[in-house]
Amino acid sequence: MPGPQPESRTVTRVTVSGMTCSHCVASVSEEIRELAGVEDVDVVLETGEVTITSGSPIDPADVEAAVAEAGYAVV
Repeated sequence: MPGPQPESRTVTRVTVSGMTCSHCVASVSEEIRELAGVEDVDVVLETGEVTITSGSPIDPADVEAAVAEAGYAVV
C-alpha cells in the first residue's frame, strides 16, 4: 500500500533591485510572506535574488505588487 503523496511545492525566483541592508531584506520578505500560499521566502541581499516556496503557483503580478509595497522593484 503506497504512503501519502508528497506535497507539491512551487519555487519562484525573482530579482529585486534597491535593497541595501538587512532591513530591506526583512521588508521584502514580510510583504511576500503575506501572499496566499507562500510557505518560505529566502532573500540574498548581495544579489537581490528572492526565492519563494509556495504550495501552488503564485501570480508574478502579486509578487511584483508585494515587492512594490515594500518600496522596491522586481527586475
